Amino acid sequence: MAQGTIYIISDSTGETATTMVKAALVHYPDHDLKIMRYKNVRSESQIETLVEEAFQNRAFMAYTMVSPQLRKKLHDMAAEKGLLQLDLLGPLLGELDSYLGVNPQNHKVGILRAVDERYFKRIEAIEYTVKHDDGKCLTELDKADVLLVGISRTSKTPLSIFLSHKGWKVANIPLVLNQPIPEEVFKVDQRKIVGLVIDMPSLQRIRKNRLEKFGTDPGGEYASLSYIERELAYAEDLFKVNKRWPVFNVTERALEETASEIMRIVASRMGWPDSMFF
Repeated sequence: MAQGTIYIISDSTGETATTMVKAALVHYPDHDLKIMRYKNVRSESQIETLVEEAFQNRAFMAYTMVSPQLRKKLHDMAAEKGLLQLDLLGPLLGELDSYLGVNPQNHKVGILRAVDERYFKRIEAIEYTVKHDDGKCLTELDKADVLLVGISRTSKTPLSIFLSHKGWKVANIPLVLNQPIPEEVFKVDQRKIVGLVIDMPSLQRIRKNRLEKFGTDPGGEYASLSYIERELAYAEDLFKVNKRWPVFNVTERALEETASEIMRIVASRMGWPDSMFF
């Protein structure tokens, strides 16, 4: 079985180059090839060291680097030593620069990594939020970026999902008449908690429509004004006791508007930078 070494060199994580190389290697099952990945290579001295090392191991070099100067340095040094090498990113960037009329000096190192990190942060936030919807899970509430509290049909779930797509981990807790709020809520940083309310006519209309949608009698207690009045009074009493919780009235408000205000207030209270979320 033929053997060899492949050096993967990148100014970021090297994941793109590694994926491409591994995809190609499935066509060489009879070769024992060792992959060496070198991340965050951003100086000529690093390149000089790696090329010399690759020369000693008679390695093949594949690389993804944004800087034209560093790409040329690696190419020229590898050529001087007779090493086979392949620029996986440079030709594509060059053609796109020409097509789009972009100055290659404007390219930013590590931008793909930043995009990937944002993607995985969003996925993590969505998974957390779905798990902690409607009080279903009371563990790890301390990991929430915001905790929404309100009676049924005050937009807790829609707001939670919207915020999670912005990278926020959200838990929401329903307030149920004559039932105490879970004690776990009071163990969370109280600056993260937000109360939600809505006016009675709007809430009654929403609840009746929901009951009709599911083929249930809309004239029951759940949608009655007297019951809704007691629920809202219960919520308002709770919010008065917990004065540190900002309260939002979601009546006739766009979801995006309420979410934006929640993000602004909670981030300000926690001292979080705008760049923390997206």
